[in-house]
Amino acid sequence: MNESGFIFDLDGVIVDTAKYHYLAWKKLADQLGFEFTEEQNERFKGVSRRRCLEILLELGEITVSQQQFDAWLIEKNEDYLTYIEKMDESEILPDVPKILHFLKEKNIPMALGSASKNARPILEKVKLLPYFDAIVDGKQVTKAKPDPEVFLIASQMLKVAPGNCVVFEDAVAGIEAANRAGMTSIGIGEQDVLSQAKYNFKDFTEIDLEFIEQLIRTK
Repeated sequence: MNESGFIFDLDGVIVDTAKYHYLAWKKLADQLGFEFTEEQNERFKGVSRRRCLEILLELGEITVSQQQFDAWLIEKNEDYLTYIEKMDESEILPDVPKILHFLKEKNIPMALGSASKNARPILEKVKLLPYFDAIVDGKQVTKAKPDPEVFLIASQMLKVAPGNCVVFEDAVAGIEAANRAGMTSIGIGEQDVLSQAKYNFKDFTEIDLEFIEQLIRTK
């Protein structure tokens, strides 16, 4: 077993693809004739695509057949894919590479733990794929966060005990999932929103390498 492992969520932690999800959902809401705001989009963070559509239809007070529901899921994803097609390294959030590079140099195993089914192509586009020893995405996970499944699979793949894993998350559901897995949770975002996290930072520019070193040593 490795002594310690680091697990990163994707959306809002490594890259900001939340804006593209929002644009794709907003386009569907516009088609259906109701407004979908950025504030409402906060409810979609860390949630599966199917559940997002359920919430969107609840907001619009729309009931549809299963066939239409499935068609809209596909349509939303196709719209989202056209947005992420244009992604490059400029989309990486500030100072994320600094942390990834530091961990790689120290041979600390790293995994991605994301609900996104497009995690691998996004990492390829922003040229961060080589940093990760394991990718756990929406294709391997049956239970959405706050269920800890995604992080527990990641710890198995890294061969690191859950209690020795550190998780970076920007969503309430993700922090809860990390805590339920018995891992050290680090919230990236607003502290009052991510109050259940063990540590909080607005973004990676606030994280110094000494703090990361300390996390490694205490695992």
